[in-house]
Amino acid sequence: MNPTNSINSTFRQRALGPFFWLFLLRKLPLAFIAGVKLKKFDAEGTATSLKFKWINQNPFKSMYFAAMQMAAELATGLLLFQFLTKDTRFSMLLVSVEANYSKKAIGNITFSCPQGDRVNSFITSMIANPDGETIVLPVVAVNEAGEEVGDFKFTWSCRTNKARK
Repeated sequence: MNPTNSINSTFRQRALGPFFWLFLLRKLPLAFIAGVKLKKFDAEGTATSLKFKWINQNPFKSMYFAAMQMAAELATGLLLFQFLTKDTRFSMLLVSVEANYSKKAIGNITFSCPQGDRVNSFITSMIANPDGETIVLPVVAVNEAGEEVGDFKFTWSCRTNKARK
């Protein structure tokens, strides 16, 4: 079955609505506690944000790397998660993460993954392949001045779950 734009847009609209914090609280409570926000979610991709504060700090007076990875992972995971419906059931497993940090993360950091078109094609291909497939999704993290503070590559393995249908 091919994913449709209506499925994507319905999930996106709910995610961008006022109750996204409930999704985080239920599915990713640490992201909720750390303060991860969803800034953008459309056909082109996603953007999350995380503000440097006491709860996500490290001893060096910047954002803890694990908090940054959590916000970056959400940016990629949502692109895949939006396709989970009754008709398109599949499992998602994060199998690899690469991260590079280039500057202290202080202030409000935005994590962008402009891979919406690639994910759409990937899901169509993955659903047709009973063995599953993997996709590498890059994320760039920038501070309020637009300076890159880090970049990430998340490798997701996905495959259909025929037994659950």
